Amino acid sequence: MADNRIEVDWDSARASNLDNWEDRVPLHEEAYGVRDLDDPNHLTSVVRTDLAALAPFLREGTVSGLDVCHLQCHIGTDTLSLARAGARVTGVDFSPRALASAASLAKRLGIAATWVETDVLDARAAVNGDFDLVYTSIGTINWLPDLDRWAGQVAGLLRAGGTFYIRDGHPALYSVDEHADGLQLRYPYFGKGEAQLWDDESTYAGDGKVAHSPTYQWAHPLSKIINSLITAGLQILHVDEDRTIPWKFAPRMVQVEGGFAWPDAERDLVPCTYTIIARKTGE
Repeated sequence: MADNRIEVDWDSARASNLDNWEDRVPLHEEAYGVRDLDDPNHLTSVVRTDLAALAPFLREGTVSGLDVCHLQCHIGTDTLSLARAGARVTGVDFSPRALASAASLAKRLGIAATWVETDVLDARAAVNGDFDLVYTSIGTINWLPDLDRWAGQVAGLLRAGGTFYIRDGHPALYSVDEHADGLQLRYPYFGKGEAQLWDDESTYAGDGKVAHSPTYQWAHPLSKIINSLITAGLQILHVDEDRTIPWKFAPRMVQVEGGFAWPDAERDLVPCTYTIIARKTGE
């Protein structure tokens, strides 16, 4: 069984990942269906799902009127959907090309938004103000080596009483061999600080190929994700796990309502996503 774990310094890993995400922008502008947002009532399916999950934990059951910071926002389709739902939005990403795309889309749609170019691990220093909601979804923190530092940024961006929301690919799913004929574990569930090296020209959306294919990601068990937020001073309000995921993680997955899932006989065997909702306590 091949082992893709590798020692790499953050600057080198970040540079390689940035090249890859810059390449993804024009591919995702097409694959994400940005023209769907021309309909003033359209919200992305990701945001529709997340707003329903968030509603019981927001004071008025809505993001309307809230200051929202969207971390790792990419080309901004979900950010602008949050704005459509009534939020005042700030999108944060490390890709200049992605943020230029997001700003262009916001201008075309006539939606007010603030865009900040920075690593998410430095977000508190780069972003002005504090927020009622810090939002992260989906396919995000596996790109980060240091979850304690990440959680500290989240806590620093929230005002007292503010809410944090994340929905992401489940670390149990990420340990599965996506190309095996059945459910078979291949990759580490428990990260030891080593990166995982991937060399793949494809992207999770659309059929295009990137010019810069190597990327580095990190495995984080669910316990580490939760405990990093607790250590940063957040109160965990809700944890959920689900059988579907918005992208086709493996060729054997089938399309279902809400995204993609394993075939029926395997659907209860491994979770596909997790959701955590937390709150910053204090006055």
